[in-house]
Amino acid sequence: MYRIESFLASRLFLSPQVVGERIYFISNLSGKLSLYSMRHGGSVPEPLIPPHIAMQNPHLVGGRPFYVFPMLQKILVMLDRDGDENYQPMFIPMDGGFPEPAFEETFERTQVFLMCCDQDLNICYLVAASRTEEVVRTYKANLQTRTLQEIASSPYGKYPAANNSDHTKIALVEGYSVGDGVLYLLEENQPQRVLYGIPWEDREEGQVVPLNSIGNIHFLEDTNTLVMTSSVFEDTYSPVLLNMDQPGQLIPVTMKGLIHQGVGELVSMEHLIDNRFSMEFNIDGCSWLYEAELDPIHKEFSIIQVLVGEAELANGVLFSSDYDKITDQFSFSFSNAVAPTQIYTLKRTGKSVLERHTNEKVLGIPVHLLSTGEDASFISHDGTRVSARLYLPSDDLGYSGKLPLVYYIHGGPQSQERPDFAWFSMPIIQFLTLNGFAVFVPNVRGSTGYGLNYTKQVDRDWGGQDRLDHVHALKVLADHPRVDTNRAGVVGRSYGGYMTLVQAFRHPNLWKAAVDMFGPFDLLTFLQRIPETWKPYYRIALGDVDKDREFLVERSPKTYVDQLACPLLVIQGKNDPRVVEQESRDLVEHLRAQGKTVDYLMFENEGHDVLKYENRVRCYNAITDFFRKHLMEE
Repeated sequence: MYRIESFLASRLFLSPQVVGERIYFISNLSGKLSLYSMRHGGSVPEPLIPPHIAMQNPHLVGGRPFYVFPMLQKILVMLDRDGDENYQPMFIPMDGGFPEPAFEETFERTQVFLMCCDQDLNICYLVAASRTEEVVRTYKANLQTRTLQEIASSPYGKYPAANNSDHTKIALVEGYSVGDGVLYLLEENQPQRVLYGIPWEDREEGQVVPLNSIGNIHFLEDTNTLVMTSSVFEDTYSPVLLNMDQPGQLIPVTMKGLIHQGVGELVSMEHLIDNRFSMEFNIDGCSWLYEAELDPIHKEFSIIQVLVGEAELANGVLFSSDYDKITDQFSFSFSNAVAPTQIYTLKRTGKSVLERHTNEKVLGIPVHLLSTGEDASFISHDGTRVSARLYLPSDDLGYSGKLPLVYYIHGGPQSQERPDFAWFSMPIIQFLTLNGFAVFVPNVRGSTGYGLNYTKQVDRDWGGQDRLDHVHALKVLADHPRVDTNRAGVVGRSYGGYMTLVQAFRHPNLWKAAVDMFGPFDLLTFLQRIPETWKPYYRIALGDVDKDREFLVERSPKTYVDQLACPLLVIQGKNDPRVVEQESRDLVEHLRAQGKTVDYLMFENEGHDVLKYENRVRCYNAITDFFRKHLMEE
């Protein structure tokens, strides 16, 4: 019998940054996520913060989880307390030490994000979201003098997206919902002005505003031009130029030399040096990263080389990438469905050389027994194509006939399930296949990775067309020769937990077991309990507690809870600020009062994730044992 510890023995290696001859990164070598460094040529990883302090999964951290400032001989680290997500900027020495507040008690009761960082001038930008009022403040921070300058504030957040070389010009983006934002320019000694979009306060009630998805902004030095990504010309995003003297007028930029094929979108564009950029694409869930050169005169990007997407770095997911202009090299964190995260560097001096610095593996389980998954995309009830993968046990495991089904729903909802070993889902998917389950993983409408229009279809429609996509998927799976939809269980995290409850309560005939991980039970209380600075976004993207009360009640799992007909396992972190523990407790207490079968697993030292080693072992085993008990034939 295989053990989940075999998967968890493969440590995570995330968010590498090269500084000089050392690589700084996040890993769970100690059983908790923490900060480490090692020599570029190879050495034992050295811990940089005390072992009792845990970092958060960078997937959940807005901005950078840390950044090294070599001139100060310090690292700025964003730390919370066991998943409460009240990130605080803390300094530690480059060779490690006890974290100390970078700005004393300025940011208490505030969630802080680390944004643009300048190693040369020791400047960074911080976004501070209040926990007590609907306001997000933006600061320019001089780390050498430890002084702060507030440069903007907004209920929605005005996020620093780019700055010119001397920081006299700053581009800020105020975002209202996915794809809907406003680009501002803040110039020294000048009033803030709008470069693109319509500010919220200037819109008429009911006014339809074209979406723009402005992001990844960069100043072209010695010009009055910005280069950025946008959805204005392509639904799957593309680079554009904007002359700051001609606000509101975007200019399309073509791309020459792309070699990937498939369905996907442009994810990010980062400035390297001069007119060189990196451009990341998400194609069928897998990462492609190119180095490209911009010709601003002819408005064209030309691909120089493929960085990720071929050979060893193919058919997987780029967790993060970073570029060090001093040594002219990239650092990556990369994984795929059957291989844990590894750290790579790619030097460009002379001939490009790819070097792997870690060798993590699943212990005691041959790779041929793991499942790479197969494409299981389908056409939904209204003709919409839905991307999906089906993970089946290896033939070498000897499972025959039809297999019980575990239906896995990702969070977000505006997110995507990808073949990524760094995230919670892949170890449990692989462990379930080893135990004889088929695991189906769809990216229904509302998911990212397939263009803006697809992503936006879940706005103000939670539990609508997305719910019907899942129902239709089971009809399609019923014809699969290896899948037994009469023995189907559903599991999801966050929004996936919400949808798990929706499925189990509204379609009780479809499911024999359900596992909800920190999913909203009552949309009214969920919206009342979220952090104050989240409320403006959710009023737009989901609904207003007062104005949309009837709709929110209709879409709440709570409304249909009495229809539950299968056993339910609820998993929750005590310190979760997104879906607070009381939300899950309300669900459990309601069901137990009705005499329903419900198990409750609550982790005292976790937030909106399960990160610590002992907790992960317990969590993964609980899910697998639960499905084995209720889906396997006697």
